[in-house]
Amino acid sequence: MDNTTTPQQPAGGDRPPGRQGRFREALHRAEHAVFTRPVPKSAQAQMKFLYTRAKGSTKAVAERLGVSQRTVQRYRQGASSRPHKRLQEALETETVQEWQPQVRAQVRAHAATMGGLRIETRAVFGFSGPRGSSDCGRTRQISVRASASATARILAAQADGATDEELHPLVAQALAESYFRGGVSVKFEDVDYIDFAFNAS
Repeated sequence: MDNTTTPQQPAGGDRPPGRQGRFREALHRAEHAVFTRPVPKSAQAQMKFLYTRAKGSTKAVAERLGVSQRTVQRYRQGASSRPHKRLQEALETETVQEWQPQVRAQVRAHAATMGGLRIETRAVFGFSGPRGSSDCGRTRQISVRASASATARILAAQADGATDEELHPLVAQALAESYFRGGVSVKFEDVDYIDFAFNAS
């Protein structure tokens, strides 16, 4: 394990790498599922890949991962191979985000214009609708296909770096449109789990 480096802050206003919110993680899993080649697994392979994507800039990779340039060099050259937990999570997250960008772009474009997203979740749902109809809230397990327009809003927000708090109302709106229908205002709380999937057609 490499404990000799001094972490540095990520460049610009980027959020630090590492663990993300539940909705963002679920969206990344959905993207991961459409890859046509396996993502690099070892720390050295991941570091080499990120170095290539950064056009050979050790500084850019170091800033992206929040580590020193020396750490980037050691892992890229194989001198270090067992990253601490934070660096391991950052390597995995950043590698997946950069992997097969053309495949990801094609799938996202299709979902935002035609295919939509499949959303499966178990959470507490309540609603208020026209003519005073309402449900104060109960746990439901729901699986729906979100419309292309709702999907476009979710993916655009994700691409802009939206937090889970910012994605939450967009997902709730997508569920309201596809499952409850009829102009219902939906309460979407206490999410037990959520999964997204890109539709093939």
